[in-house]
This record gives sequence, C-alpha cells and structure tokens, in this order.
Amino acid sequence: MDRSTQVKAMASEARMSVLKLLAEPEKHFAGQWSADPLEFGVCMTLIAEALGVAQPTASRHLEILKQAGFITVRKHQKWSYCKRNEAVIQDYLNWLQLELSVT
Repeated sequence: MDRSTQVKAMASEARMSVLKLLAEPEKHFAGQWSADPLEFGVCMTLIAEALGVAQPTASRHLEILKQAGFITVRKHQKWSYCKRNEAVIQDYLNWLQLELSVT
C-alpha cells in the first residue's frame, strides 16, 4: 500500500468527514432508498449532499479515498456506492501508531 497516498487522503477535512459519515451509514444515510446503506454502501450523490459540495468535488474526494484503499466503490445500475474498507483503515492506523511511537 502506498502510504503517501493514504497520508494525503487523511490530510483533508472533507475526506475525514466522509470516513466518519460512512462509519455509521444507517444513521447518516437512513433515507437512502435504492439499497441498504450498511450492506451495500452509500450513493455518491448522498455523500455529496451530506458534505454540502458539488458532485464533481465529492467524486474527487472519493477517488482519493479509493486510491488510498480506505473505501470501496461498487456500481449498481446508474449509481455508485461507497463503503469503508475497515481492514485497510485499521492497517493504516496500526502503521501510523508504530511510526509515531517512541523507540
């Protein structure tokens, strides 16, 4: 995994907000009717609305999170759905803790 991409992904307040929102999709995106947000993921359109940004801006943030491995994106019909990749997030946090620990 490219750690510099992951650090870049975490260096944005908007991207951190996306990860926080996706941590509790049933709470933040309960109104999603097209698919279960917990099981399937959250529609990119709803993420853009939650952030209060235009779809192209949200798409760019989501692409960086995807490149970092922090989210997975799955297409269904005409929509794209995002879901946190908990294993990669935990791996990053473990790596960061080791990097910052006193030896």
